Amino acid sequence: MSNAKRLAVIGAGGHAKVVVSTARAAGWEITGLYDDNETLWGSDVLGARVKGPVAQAEADRVPAAVIAIGSNQTRALLAEKLMLPWVTLVHPSAVLSDSVVMGRGTVVFAGVVVQPCTVIGDHVILNTGSTIDHDCSVGSYTHIAPGVNLAGGVTVGPGSFLGIGAAVTPGICIGSQVVVGAGAVVAQDLPDRVTAVGVPARVVRGHG
Repeated sequence: MSNAKRLAVIGAGGHAKVVVSTARAAGWEITGLYDDNETLWGSDVLGARVKGPVAQAEADRVPAAVIAIGSNQTRALLAEKLMLPWVTLVHPSAVLSDSVVMGRGTVVFAGVVVQPCTVIGDHVILNTGSTIDHDCSVGSYTHIAPGVNLAGGVTVGPGSFLGIGAAVTPGICIGSQVVVGAGAVVAQDLPDRVTAVGVPARVVRGHG
Protein backbone atom coordinates (compact mmCIF):
# COMPACT_ATOMS: atom_id res chain seq x y z
CA MET A 1 0.00 0.00 0.00
CA SER A 2 3.04 2.34 -0.03
CA ASN A 3 1.92 3.92 -3.32
CA ALA A 4 -1.72 4.25 -2.28
CA LYS A 5 -3.50 7.55 -1.86
CA ARG A 6 -3.94 8.41 1.81
CA LEU A 7 -7.39 9.03 3.27
CA ALA A 8 -8.84 9.99 6.65
CA VAL A 9 -12.36 8.83 7.54
CA ILE A 10 -14.69 10.96 9.68
CA GLY A 11 -16.92 8.66 11.73
CA ALA A 12 -16.16 5.24 13.16
CA GLY A 13 -19.51 3.45 13.43
CA GLY A 14 -21.00 0.66 11.36
CA HIS A 15 -21.32 2.79 8.24
CA ALA A 16 -17.59 3.50 8.44
CA LYS A 17 -16.84 -0.20 7.89
CA VAL A 18 -18.39 -0.03 4.43
CA VAL A 19 -16.67 3.26 3.65
CA VAL A 20 -13.28 1.88 4.70
CA SER A 21 -13.85 -1.24 2.60
CA THR A 22 -14.94 0.86 -0.40
CA ALA A 23 -11.95 3.18 -0.06
CA ARG A 24 -9.48 0.31 0.04
CA ALA A 25 -11.10 -1.33 -2.98
CA ALA A 26 -10.67 1.99 -4.80
CA GLY A 27 -6.95 2.12 -3.96
CA TRP A 28 -6.88 4.31 -0.87
CA GLU A 29 -4.82 3.73 2.26
CA ILE A 30 -6.70 4.62 5.46
CA THR A 31 -4.53 6.84 7.66
CA GLY A 32 -7.01 6.85 10.53
CA LEU A 33 -10.57 7.47 11.63
CA TYR A 34 -11.96 10.30 13.76
CA ASP A 35 -15.07 10.20 15.93
CA ASP A 36 -16.39 12.31 18.80
CA ASN A 37 -17.37 9.18 20.74
CA GLU A 38 -14.36 8.93 23.05
CA THR A 39 -15.12 5.30 23.90
CA LEU A 40 -13.99 4.49 20.34
CA TRP A 41 -10.63 6.24 20.59
CA GLY A 42 -7.77 3.77 20.30
CA SER A 43 -10.00 1.05 18.82
CA ASP A 44 -9.93 0.06 15.17
CA VAL A 45 -12.28 -0.34 12.23
CA LEU A 46 -11.16 -3.14 9.93
CA GLY A 47 -7.62 -2.59 11.17
CA ALA A 48 -7.64 1.21 10.81
CA ARG A 49 -7.11 3.08 14.09
CA VAL A 50 -9.60 5.55 15.56
CA LYS A 51 -7.29 8.43 16.45
CA GLY A 52 -9.55 10.88 18.28
CA PRO A 53 -12.29 13.49 17.86
CA VAL A 54 -13.26 14.82 14.45
CA ALA A 55 -11.58 18.19 15.12
CA GLN A 56 -8.24 16.39 15.35
CA ALA A 57 -8.41 15.63 11.64
CA GLU A 58 -7.88 19.33 10.93
CA ALA A 59 -4.96 19.49 13.35
CA ASP A 60 -3.43 16.41 11.69
CA ARG A 61 -3.65 18.14 8.29
CA VAL A 62 -4.95 15.02 6.61
CA PRO A 63 -4.30 14.86 2.84
CA ALA A 64 -7.84 13.74 1.95
CA ALA A 65 -11.02 12.98 3.87
CA VAL A 66 -14.50 11.54 3.57
CA ILE A 67 -17.44 11.49 6.00
CA ALA A 68 -18.63 8.01 6.98
CA ILE A 69 -21.82 8.92 8.83
CA GLY A 70 -25.26 7.82 7.64
CA SER A 71 -27.22 10.71 9.18
CA ASN A 72 -27.79 13.37 6.52
CA GLN A 73 -28.04 16.16 9.07
CA THR A 74 -24.83 15.20 10.85
CA ARG A 75 -22.98 14.78 7.57
CA ALA A 76 -24.07 18.25 6.47
CA LEU A 77 -23.04 19.85 9.77
CA LEU A 78 -19.59 18.26 9.66
CA ALA A 79 -19.03 19.10 6.01
CA GLU A 80 -19.78 22.74 6.71
CA LYS A 81 -17.79 22.85 9.96
CA LEU A 82 -14.59 21.04 9.01
CA MET A 83 -12.18 22.59 6.54
CA LEU A 84 -10.90 19.35 5.06
CA PRO A 85 -10.00 18.22 1.51
CA TRP A 86 -13.12 16.16 0.77
CA VAL A 87 -12.85 13.47 -1.90
CA THR A 88 -15.35 11.28 -3.72
CA LEU A 89 -15.13 7.49 -3.42
CA VAL A 90 -16.43 5.07 -6.05
CA HIS A 91 -16.25 1.30 -5.55
CA PRO A 92 -14.64 -0.35 -8.58
CA SER A 93 -17.69 -2.57 -9.06
CA ALA A 94 -19.99 0.44 -9.49
CA VAL A 95 -21.02 1.35 -13.05
CA LEU A 96 -21.15 5.08 -13.81
CA SER A 97 -21.81 6.62 -17.19
CA ASP A 98 -19.12 8.98 -18.43
CA SER A 99 -21.69 11.80 -18.47
CA VAL A 100 -22.49 11.56 -14.75
CA VAL A 101 -21.61 14.67 -12.72
CA MET A 102 -20.77 13.98 -9.08
CA GLY A 103 -20.01 16.37 -6.22
CA ARG A 104 -17.23 16.16 -3.67
CA GLY A 105 -17.49 13.92 -0.62
CA THR A 106 -19.97 11.53 -2.23
CA VAL A 107 -19.53 7.80 -1.65
CA VAL A 108 -20.69 5.20 -4.20
CA PHE A 109 -20.80 1.67 -2.82
CA ALA A 110 -20.49 -1.74 -4.47
CA GLY A 111 -22.98 -2.66 -7.18
CA VAL A 112 -24.35 0.84 -7.75
CA VAL A 113 -25.39 1.81 -11.30
CA VAL A 114 -25.71 5.46 -12.35
CA GLN A 115 -26.94 6.07 -15.88
CA PRO A 116 -26.24 8.94 -18.34
CA CYS A 117 -26.82 12.65 -17.71
CA THR A 118 -27.41 12.22 -13.97
CA VAL A 119 -26.21 14.82 -11.47
CA ILE A 120 -25.26 13.79 -7.93
CA GLY A 121 -24.61 16.47 -5.28
CA ASP A 122 -22.03 16.76 -2.50
CA HIS A 123 -21.68 14.25 0.34
CA VAL A 124 -24.34 11.93 -1.05
CA ILE A 125 -24.47 8.24 -0.11
CA LEU A 126 -25.35 5.89 -2.96
CA ASN A 127 -25.59 2.72 -0.95
CA THR A 128 -25.04 -0.88 -1.96
CA GLY A 129 -26.81 -2.05 -5.11
CA SER A 130 -28.87 1.09 -5.70
CA THR A 131 -29.64 2.19 -9.26
CA ILE A 132 -30.06 5.72 -10.59
CA ASP A 133 -31.37 5.88 -14.16
CA HIS A 134 -30.85 8.53 -16.84
CA ASP A 135 -31.38 12.25 -16.29
CA CYS A 136 -31.84 12.05 -12.53
CA SER A 137 -30.81 14.71 -10.01
CA VAL A 138 -29.89 13.76 -6.43
CA GLY A 139 -29.34 16.69 -4.07
CA SER A 140 -26.47 17.12 -1.64
CA TYR A 141 -26.50 15.29 1.70
CA THR A 142 -29.03 12.73 0.45
CA HIS A 143 -28.85 9.04 1.38
CA ILE A 144 -30.03 6.51 -1.20
CA ALA A 145 -30.24 3.27 0.79
CA PRO A 146 -29.32 -0.24 -0.43
CA GLY A 147 -31.47 -1.58 -3.25
CA VAL A 148 -33.25 1.69 -4.05
CA ASN A 149 -34.24 2.13 -7.71
CA LEU A 150 -34.79 5.54 -9.29
CA ALA A 151 -36.34 5.52 -12.77
CA GLY A 152 -35.38 8.07 -15.40
CA GLY A 153 -35.85 11.78 -14.83
CA VAL A 154 -36.32 11.60 -11.05
CA THR A 155 -35.36 14.54 -8.85
CA VAL A 156 -34.52 14.05 -5.17
CA GLY A 157 -34.03 17.19 -3.09
CA PRO A 158 -31.16 17.85 -0.67
CA GLY A 159 -31.05 16.01 2.64
CA SER A 160 -33.61 13.36 1.74
CA PHE A 161 -33.48 9.71 2.77
CA LEU A 162 -34.87 6.90 0.61
CA GLY A 163 -35.19 3.70 2.63
CA ILE A 164 -33.97 0.28 1.63
CA GLY A 165 -35.66 -1.18 -1.43
CA ALA A 166 -37.73 1.91 -2.25
CA ALA A 167 -38.62 2.58 -5.90
CA VAL A 168 -39.44 5.84 -7.67
CA THR A 169 -41.33 5.93 -10.99
CA PRO A 170 -40.21 8.07 -13.96
CA GLY A 171 -40.19 11.83 -13.74
CA ILE A 172 -41.13 12.10 -10.06
CA CYS A 173 -39.95 15.06 -7.99
CA ILE A 174 -39.16 14.38 -4.31
CA GLY A 175 -38.60 17.46 -2.18
CA SER A 176 -35.84 18.29 0.27
CA GLN A 177 -35.48 16.54 3.65
CA VAL A 178 -38.04 13.90 2.70
CA VAL A 179 -38.07 10.43 4.26
CA VAL A 180 -39.30 7.58 2.06
CA GLY A 181 -39.95 4.34 3.93
CA ALA A 182 -38.39 1.00 3.14
CA GLY A 183 -40.02 -0.75 0.20
CA ALA A 184 -42.20 2.22 -0.72
CA VAL A 185 -43.14 2.93 -4.33
CA VAL A 186 -43.21 6.67 -5.04
CA ALA A 187 -45.58 7.32 -7.94
CA GLN A 188 -46.46 10.97 -7.28
CA ASP A 189 -44.46 14.07 -6.36
CA LEU A 190 -43.64 14.62 -2.68
CA PRO A 191 -43.27 18.08 -1.09
CA ASP A 192 -40.44 19.11 1.23
CA ARG A 193 -40.13 17.78 4.79
CA VAL A 194 -42.59 14.89 4.74
CA THR A 195 -42.45 11.16 5.46
CA ALA A 196 -44.07 8.86 2.92
CA VAL A 197 -44.57 5.10 3.18
CA GLY A 198 -46.39 2.27 1.45
CA VAL A 199 -47.31 1.06 -2.04
CA PRO A 200 -48.10 3.46 -3.51
CA ALA A 201 -46.30 5.82 -1.14
CA ARG A 202 -48.53 8.20 0.80
CA VAL A 203 -47.56 11.06 3.10
CA VAL A 204 -48.10 10.05 6.72
CA ARG A 205 -46.66 13.12 8.41
CA GLY A 206 -44.78 16.35 7.95
CA HIS A 207 -41.73 17.33 9.95
CA GLY A 208 -39.75 20.46 10.68
